[in-house]
Amino acid sequence: MVAIKASGVDAFLAKPPADVFAVLIYGPDSGLVAERAERLAARVLEGSDDPFGLVRLDGDELASDPGRLADEARTIALFGGQRAIRVKVGGRAIVTAVEALLGGPAPESLTVIEAGDLKKNAPLRTLCEKSPRAAALPCYPDEAGARDRLIDEETRLSGLSITPDARALLSASLGPDRLAARGEVQKLCLYAHGRGRIDVDDVTAVIADAGDVGMDVAVDAAFAGKAGEAAAALRSLRSSGTPASVVVGAALRHAITLHRLRGDVDVGRSARAVMEANGFLFHFRRKDSVERALGAWSGVRLTEIVAKLAEAVATGRKAGGVGEAVAERALLAIAIEAARRAR
Repeated sequence: MVAIKASGVDAFLAKPPADVFAVLIYGPDSGLVAERAERLAARVLEGSDDPFGLVRLDGDELASDPGRLADEARTIALFGGQRAIRVKVGGRAIVTAVEALLGGPAPESLTVIEAGDLKKNAPLRTLCEKSPRAAALPCYPDEAGARDRLIDEETRLSGLSITPDARALLSASLGPDRLAARGEVQKLCLYAHGRGRIDVDDVTAVIADAGDVGMDVAVDAAFAGKAGEAAAALRSLRSSGTPASVVVGAALRHAITLHRLRGDVDVGRSARAVMEANGFLFHFRRKDSVERALGAWSGVRLTEIVAKLAEAVATGRKAGGVGEAVAERALLAIAIEAARRAR
C-alpha cells in the first residue's frame, strides 16, 4: 500500500481496501485524526450488535507488551463479524507491536492507529506506508475544501442553507481543529434552526470573534491580490455593523507592521525566518498569508501604501459616507495591484 495523499483520504474512508488491516491516521489536526478514526471504526462495525466489537488500546501499554496487539486483532468476535481496534499512540514507540501485527496471519479485526504529527522518516509512518497490509492517512488543517465540506455536511443535515457572505465569514472564523470546528458549526445550525437560512448576522451572533477574524480576512485578501474575497469580507463586515473605515484602519496597522518586518528581509533574512521570529504578532491562522505578503511587497511600496491608507483613514473620519467609499476603494486598490504584480 502506498501513502494516501490528503486528496484521497475521503475515498479511502468510504471504501477501505479489504486487504488492509492496519490504518495509521496521523497529523497535526488532532480533532480530524479522532474524527476519521471514529468514522473508520464505525464503518467496520456497521450493522454489528456486538457490544465488544470495539476495543480501545493504549499505545504506551502496547509498548510494554508488544504481542498484545496481534493477539487482540486475531481474536474472533464473540458474536461473529469483524471487530475494530483503536490504538492511541502515546509517548512510547509501538513499532514492534505493529510489526508483529503486520507480519503474521491476517487478523479478524481492523486496527486503527491514531497518532500526532509524524515526520516523513518516522518509523511508524514509514512502516505503515511501505507495508502492503497497511495504509497511512495524513490529517492536515489546511486541506483544500475541507472546511467548506464540513459546513456543507452540517448545514445539509440541519436542513439549512447559508448565504455566500456568511459562509466566507464562518469559514474564516473556524479554528484548525476539526472536532472543535464541527462543534461550532453545529452550534450555529442549532441557533438558526427553523429559519431555513444562515446569514451573516447569525454567524456574528454565535461564532466568537467572527468580526475580528473577518477584518483579518479582508486585509489578508487585499494584500494577497484577492479582490473578490476582500470585497465579500467587506460586505459581510458591513452587514454586521463594521464599516469599511474600521477595516482600513486595521489594514494601515498591518501595513506598518509589514513595513517594519520587511526591513529584516531587505538585510538578507528570508520571509520565513522573519515570521518564525515574529509569529507571535499574528494569529496562527494568518501566518502563511502574512509570510507571502512579506515576500511579495517591497519596503518602498509598503511606505507608499501606508501613506495612502493613512489618508483614507483620515478622510473616513472627516467625510462620513464619502469617506466609507474612499476607504473601500483604498483597500480594493491594494488587492488589484497585488493581483497585477502576481501575473
